[in-house]
Amino acid sequence: MMKTVLLILLSAFLLISCSDDKKNESITQLNWDNRSLEIGQIEISDSLYLSGQSYLSIYSHIYSQTEHITHDLTVTVSIRNPNINDSIFVKKANYYNTQGDLIRQYIDELIYVAPLETLEIVIDQSDNSGGSGANFIFDWTIKEDDIPPIFEAIMISTYGQQGLSFSTQGIRIK
Repeated sequence: MMKTVLLILLSAFLLISCSDDKKNESITQLNWDNRSLEIGQIEISDSLYLSGQSYLSIYSHIYSQTEHITHDLTVTVSIRNPNINDSIFVKKANYYNTQGDLIRQYIDELIYVAPLETLEIVIDQSDNSGGSGANFIFDWTIKEDDIPPIFEAIMISTYGQQGLSFSTQGIRIK
């Protein structure tokens, strides 16, 4: 009798602990429309502004043991404004695959990033369309004396009790 009661209590505990009463805590996609600026709202063609372009390598998956075994990765791309007083402006965030083909445009109009703010783009682990040599190209504009934006990526994967993670940093190419 005692074993039956313990078994029922244990089963009830497992059912309660596995239920999904919590809100889905996944990262919600940023609404870029709330950040868009019309070209007339700010004159970024002014000689007080400097434009640039940055490259960021990322990995949708990596190889393990052989070229036939891969681990899919979740990617978090950070667009960081290191300036304390001024916003920066990002005009383009294009995502390319290993072959250099454009997969998607995350930003296709001028947006702002407030002082010390970080915007994120999350690429799901199940989206391995970028491959092992995926990358981003960002076009941006800052005031002439400001610090350029920082572009970073964190790649992570967990399987069972094992996990792996690493990061990459963007480089200015123009």
